[in-house]
Amino acid sequence: MAKQWKWTNAISKRASLEAAVKEVVEQAHCGLDEPADLAMVFISSAFASEYSRLMPLLREQLKARAIIGCSGGGITGTNSGEATEEIEGEPALSLTVAQLPGVNIQTFHINGQGLPDLDGPPGPWVEMLQVNPAENPQFILLADPFSTAINDLLQGLDYAYPGSPKVGGLASTLGGSPTGLFCNYQLYREGSVGVALSGNIILETIVAQGCRPIGEPYRISEGERNIVIGLEEPNKPIGTSRPPLEVLRELIQTLSEKDRQLAQHSLFVGIARDEFQQTLNQGDFLIRQLLGVDPKAGAIAIGDRVRTGQRIQFHLRDANTSAEDLEMLLQRYQNETDISTPPMGALMFSCLGRGQGLYEQANFDSALFRSYLGNIPLSGFFCNGEIGPVGGTTFLHGYTSVFAICRQP
Repeated sequence: MAKQWKWTNAISKRASLEAAVKEVVEQAHCGLDEPADLAMVFISSAFASEYSRLMPLLREQLKARAIIGCSGGGITGTNSGEATEEIEGEPALSLTVAQLPGVNIQTFHINGQGLPDLDGPPGPWVEMLQVNPAENPQFILLADPFSTAINDLLQGLDYAYPGSPKVGGLASTLGGSPTGLFCNYQLYREGSVGVALSGNIILETIVAQGCRPIGEPYRISEGERNIVIGLEEPNKPIGTSRPPLEVLRELIQTLSEKDRQLAQHSLFVGIARDEFQQTLNQGDFLIRQLLGVDPKAGAIAIGDRVRTGQRIQFHLRDANTSAEDLEMLLQRYQNETDISTPPMGALMFSCLGRGQGLYEQANFDSALFRSYLGNIPLSGFFCNGEIGPVGGTTFLHGYTSVFAICRQP
């Protein structure tokens, strides 16, 4: 029988960095009988002037063979009472330590510039990470939002490691302070850091984009770059195309008064990820922002490239929708996942635009997650963008909560 994992988390709200480090190390180490194989640390941007002190303090007190982490405008962790807290805009430090027997752990730092050519072979991407694709690695990625070509990075990693889940987020801050990335007791101010996990591990993902569809799916009949110029409506003769703005205006008139008001400021576009899926449901779309409209041409601009033949559907987002979307995905995970061994720990990468500002109550996403998954250790941070897969492809999201659920096979 394989040796069992141990995974613990601790969070501190102390305003002194020394006191916070001491508290989380002592609490986290209580659950371990040997040095940790992996540690993950998330530090509030309230400590921005002290990022350079974090790794030396942890090196003195923490026994971990590998460590990654970053800064966040909000921090999530599990307190001494085993309740999860989302601390927003205040000092907080969250530390996860794990003993992972049978798991291969490879940490890395990627410079912000000079990524391999996306048109070349996958070999240079593998050489950059020094991670063997044959081991089926599973990735946690943390990136600086200002110096990383994140979309190119995700596309390249999907190219070199197809089928490998990749989750994480962009380091964030409040008040314009700098971000910080940490890898193996070093502080980095640019690029991205991460860890590849392979062997005796399953990493499952939930990507809650917080939207609900309205109307019906339409097929793009004409598009250029990120501009949708024509749409074909369902149940209409093939080749019958209309300007998307005209279609949208008609759709809005069919909505309730509440949804019409919501559409004025929280209207999004979902792009179907599976071109062959006959019936599209909530969660089958990649959600992108509606950037603008051209009243004269009737075209719309969205936050992603489009091509003729793709299916899109308009979506709305609010607190109730975000809650319902997350609950629906948690129910689906619970019903569809064959869990022979229960999860040992999880990570939450949530948008700065969620949290109390969206729900008007604290700890909403984390509490809902644990109501379905149980009292497993949960940690993470509030991001400037969230990394997670939709339809087998990894994307950078917004207004999303991405969960990484880790367990033994």
